[in-house]
Amino acid sequence: MAEKVLVAMSGGVDSSVAAYLLQQQGYACIGVTMRLYENETAGIPRGHACCSLDDVEDARAVAYDLGMPYYVLNFTEEFDEKVIRKFVQVYQNGGTPNPCIDCNRYLKFDHLLNRARELGCDYIATGHYVQRWQDENGRWGLRKNDDPGKDQSYVLYSLTQDQLAHTLFPLGGMHKDAVRAIAEEQGLCNARKHDSQDICFVPDGDYAAFLERYTGQPMQPGNFVDEQGHVIGRHKGAARYTIGQRKGLGISAETRLFVSGKNMAENTVTVGLESALFHSSLLADEWNWIAAPPAVGQPLPCTARTRYHQPERPATATLLPDGRVRVDFAAPQRAIAPGQAVVLYNGESVIGGGTILNVE
Repeated sequence: MAEKVLVAMSGGVDSSVAAYLLQQQGYACIGVTMRLYENETAGIPRGHACCSLDDVEDARAVAYDLGMPYYVLNFTEEFDEKVIRKFVQVYQNGGTPNPCIDCNRYLKFDHLLNRARELGCDYIATGHYVQRWQDENGRWGLRKNDDPGKDQSYVLYSLTQDQLAHTLFPLGGMHKDAVRAIAEEQGLCNARKHDSQDICFVPDGDYAAFLERYTGQPMQPGNFVDEQGHVIGRHKGAARYTIGQRKGLGISAETRLFVSGKNMAENTVTVGLESALFHSSLLADEWNWIAAPPAVGQPLPCTARTRYHQPERPATATLLPDGRVRVDFAAPQRAIAPGQAVVLYNGESVIGGGTILNVE
């Protein structure tokens, strides 16, 4: 009997081709779309965000063409609790959240895997561009995609050994052009559909407006201060600004100024010269080890990435007694933002990652 796979289908070309490839490999596939957010009731235009009605229709059409059963699973309550509320909280605490990582951690590879098991499936599968592998000791690993422009290993560092053992990545090692070519050859309706770029529940990129709408509270204006604490202007709400931001500050100055810090308790935003953005060390929590963890206190040479498309930089990571991890870079790094993820690599393989707490 063929092994059963629950395929997460977003309505895009990647997950559609993933389903097709799995069928070609002999798996019995069931397509599902996770309903995460009520776009229409939130005032987001139809088709302007993932899991919209248009996306559901595209996924359903592909599943029909491939002869697969297809279902829509309602995870809106779980998404609101685990992803949106955390997104809001991190912004309110002065950080820069990464909700796509939390969606992967709590929804796609947790709730969806549990649902797959309830349906008697052996695996789940997604259209992520990443490769899994297993070492001689049976430990599962995660490797970067061969096409660096489509590598998604950064957002999947939270995968556990159990999740890796029961997840398939059919597009691992492939290039986007090859995926679209397969979709066109098979006549899939979404072969030329554009990739989604923005956070699904904030498709217009206006995070401040979303925060005000979600909380029902307007942002309070406050003071811009320099590195010495002198007031040099007024801001429109501290959550509107991110570390490293230069444009849109509305401050008249002889030199270029950048956001270098925020104090949410005092509602101040600190700005300074670009040199103030560089830090050599960070502390991270909510850590997950994909590779076997080092001994406590033992320095681990690696490379590290603190943003999605940022090149990795040489660093040393140290596991602390409380489970947090300190990362020391060989050279100062620009605009490391608390709330974002730091992911460690050994060559092409993911070592692990966590959420940035603070920088030094």
